Amino acid sequence: MNAAWEVVIGLEIHTQLATRSKIFSGAPTAYGAEPNTQACLVDLGYPGVLPVLNEEVIRMACKFGLAVNATIAKRSIFARKNYFYPDLPKGYQISQLELPIVEHGELFIKDADGNDKRIGITRAHLEEDAGKSVHERFDRHSGIDLNRAGTPLLEIVSEPDLRSAKEAIQYMRKIHTIVRYLGISDGNMQEGSFRCDANVSVRPRGQQELGTRSELKNLNSFRFVEKAINFEVKRQIEILEDGGKVVQETRLYDSDRDETRAMRSKEEANDYRYFPDPDLLPVAISDDYIETVRKSLPELPDAKQQRFVGDYALKPGDAAILTANRLLADYFEEAARHSDAEVRLIANWIIGDLSAAMNRDGIDIGDCRIAAADLAGLVDRIHDNTISGKIAKEVFEAMWAGEGTADEVIETKGLRQITDSAAIETIVDKVIAAHPNQAADYKAGKNKLIGFFVGEVMKETGGKANPAQVNDVLRSKLGN
Repeated sequence: MNAAWEVVIGLEIHTQLATRSKIFSGAPTAYGAEPNTQACLVDLGYPGVLPVLNEEVIRMACKFGLAVNATIAKRSIFARKNYFYPDLPKGYQISQLELPIVEHGELFIKDADGNDKRIGITRAHLEEDAGKSVHERFDRHSGIDLNRAGTPLLEIVSEPDLRSAKEAIQYMRKIHTIVRYLGISDGNMQEGSFRCDANVSVRPRGQQELGTRSELKNLNSFRFVEKAINFEVKRQIEILEDGGKVVQETRLYDSDRDETRAMRSKEEANDYRYFPDPDLLPVAISDDYIETVRKSLPELPDAKQQRFVGDYALKPGDAAILTANRLLADYFEEAARHSDAEVRLIANWIIGDLSAAMNRDGIDIGDCRIAAADLAGLVDRIHDNTISGKIAKEVFEAMWAGEGTADEVIETKGLRQITDSAAIETIVDKVIAAHPNQAADYKAGKNKLIGFFVGEVMKETGGKANPAQVNDVLRSKLGN
């Protein structure tokens, strides 16, 4: 990045709330239904129908606000945001402007030097989603699917405190983790449950005044957010260094071309002619309600990470990986409860082989094919020297394929480790006798040949000999 310029980024994250019905109607919110089968008269904006607020969205918004140390408004109002678009049947979107339900929150990420950096959260407000235009299913026409119309969203708006695409992704991932921990959203980006718009500008380093920003739309993955921001930063710097001016506008990110392109000039709030919705009363929230919600909060990611480091002596990096997903953290703790092995060995298997298998097969921890107690059983068999670490990988793959528990696989396949000292000595003697030249070279000082002898012994035993015992016996026999 050009050191003469400072990047300024703010994110608007649209989180679909995990309610069974919509924010102002009883229509369902299930994903994947046939077009226009989950839109009722309220969602379609028919004359004479009235919206009724879903109380569950208030509880979910409060949970988020408390989780990010924000202020919960005792009184908030809904407003009409007026604009015409085919997938907005009423001609306006019900949202919040002047009095949002959540304000002035914060969370912390790591800066480039590994230090804590505070990112302000300006507000989080409730609103209804619009429908969706469908272009690919029709020849020379577009269709409108109004199933999403009225789906509850919590729009989380950050302060312009982010200074790089990497910081933006770190912040976005943390928000994603928090909403999933709280159970207020499934965070499924492929299904549109977690979407992001990025406001990006650059300014000469040291300047206080913000530069002209572009709002980047169509960002539905962490990777696309990072790529879009990096492209836009480069584009704006090139314009300014060539003597031009950046135009305030909304731009779409084209992932196929890895570029942003102009969509429309950026509207201001007054362009939408906001006014309080006359069909909805202000939302009044009591102190007792807030305290009840506060008591329902789970242990949050940062606190859980610190506990994992303190209670289990995990490395901070490992604890961060394990606590990034609430279900993964629960899986780890359940496995640790069932195991007699060192907890860090459990963590290593979850972060390593288990995560690799899930990534390979495209599944999440909720669909994991090995129960936590069964993974603990596998690790225990390594710990008590029933099998070696190498054999354990073979056992793991058999368990993943549904062939039984670790003990069942070990017995069925005859994989129990050879730990009998006399048996190992006999095999070591045979290997040394078969390779006199290498034995002489080892005794002459070529110590690296120990690896050769270990390998030969393991071949003779089909990998079943205890590696530590093999090393000890070899060094004793070879005189070192």
